[in-house]
Amino acid sequence: MIDNSEGLFGRVITAMVTPFDKNSKIDFKACERMVEHLIATGSSAIVISGTTGESPTLEDGEKQELLKCAISAAARRAKIIMGTGSNNTKKSVQASREAETVGADGLLAVVPYYNKPSQAGMVAHFKEIAKSSSLPIILYNIPGRTGVNMAVDTTIELAEACGNIVGLKDSTADLVQAAEIAGRAPKHFRLYSGDDVLTLPFLSIGACGVVSVASHLIGKQIGAMIEAYLKGNVQLARELHDRYLVLFKGLFIAPNPTCVKYALAKEKLCEAYLRLPLVELDAKQKSTLDGILNSALADTASRPKQASFV
Repeated sequence: MIDNSEGLFGRVITAMVTPFDKNSKIDFKACERMVEHLIATGSSAIVISGTTGESPTLEDGEKQELLKCAISAAARRAKIIMGTGSNNTKKSVQASREAETVGADGLLAVVPYYNKPSQAGMVAHFKEIAKSSSLPIILYNIPGRTGVNMAVDTTIELAEACGNIVGLKDSTADLVQAAEIAGRAPKHFRLYSGDDVLTLPFLSIGACGVVSVASHLIGKQIGAMIEAYLKGNVQLARELHDRYLVLFKGLFIAPNPTCVKYALAKEKLCEAYLRLPLVELDAKQKSTLDGILNSALADTASRPKQASFV
């Protein structure tokens, strides 16, 4: 059975957006601002080149430059986790080796997508990645995007067989499956909610935190919710969850990271630019999201100054 202590990466891990300029080039100055903002607002670790970072449209060289930028900006004040998983095992292994060479603190490796491997194929895939690097690895199970679920037995086998597979980002929305993993995995293993809306329920079954999108905007509040729950103040945790539930849901009224980039652009932390095939919000979506942001973030006294909305 796992426990819910902080482990290697803390409680609030942000899956960071990748800022682009109007020419669709990575905006490295905005990347530096984003890292500073996330550290100041409570992120204990930052994922670079995850799905929220639009990894499918990043070139390999861009990913390495983005990682270097984030490591430099963080200056060891937060752990930097590199998304190196793909549906190509050889490419995932190479990316993992390069991330370790550059100086990443950990890896996030997603279940291979589109080619829908068997459970045996997943085990073989992740074992190859684990052998390729000494860095701690968080597995990422998100059947809605990959088309296949990583079974409980598969997760447990990898956690027991590979010493550097240390956690799971669970985006299955299946609390029964997550609870079984929490009960059977080795004590050192850590479970993270992969969805902001499910962080509080996941804490009840042993999760130690969340890999978050909403933490771009309310990192300290999410951290406060987690700490309240773990200290036994369940009522306060519920109140915080309820207060921000509309935001957790609202950030996904369009494909991620479309909404969070729009919100961050309002704060001048980065522009709202995306790479195709993602497109920016239309007028109706902007109006809807404006209402959500204003409603969820109206209590400016309880929020960091740099997260105030107009």
